[in-house]
Amino acid sequence: MPVVGYLELFSKGIAPTQVEAFRNGLRETGYVEGRNVVIEFRWADGQYDRYPAMVADLVRLQAAGIFATGPVGVRALKAATATIPIVFSMGKESSRA
Repeated sequence: MPVVGYLELFSKGIAPTQVEAFRNGLRETGYVEGRNVVIEFRWADGQYDRYPAMVADLVRLQAAGIFATGPVGVRALKAATATIPIVFSMGKESSRA
């Protein structure tokens, strides 16, 4: 089963709508977590120094692709691999009532 990495600067509970949107996007293209794809989440909990180990772990798992939030995650991924596709998000959508 293919592995897709999800690399996030913040902690697990900080962006539940973004995680759900990620899962929905995969589902729209035919990939359902646990059925035909494994999502490996890595949360830095706001600690940039955790990126190298998290990225190395996702590369070791031979992820088919990795999603990253923010420029620090993207730079860490680019430094670690030239073969795994990287998808990234640089901003957050906000709504106001």
